[in-house]
Amino acid sequence: MTIWVNEQIDPCGIIRACIACRDEAQAQECHDSFETNLTPEQKQQGWIARMRQVESWEEVPVNALKLD
Repeated sequence: MTIWVNEQIDPCGIIRACIACRDEAQAQECHDSFETNLTPEQKQQGWIARMRQVESWEEVPVNALKLD
């Protein structure tokens, strides 16, 4: 089972937003939204939007919104 994890991470490496789901299309939409919502100033400061894959819900950060 593949789970897609989207994270918006601040310059200190702290996850500020996280959404996990099993639907790749939904995950890509979420990633695009996270990326678009970062301001140019945030990007310059080092904020990033990251999408990654994990194999189990145990690998998803506990603060994530989990969509199934």
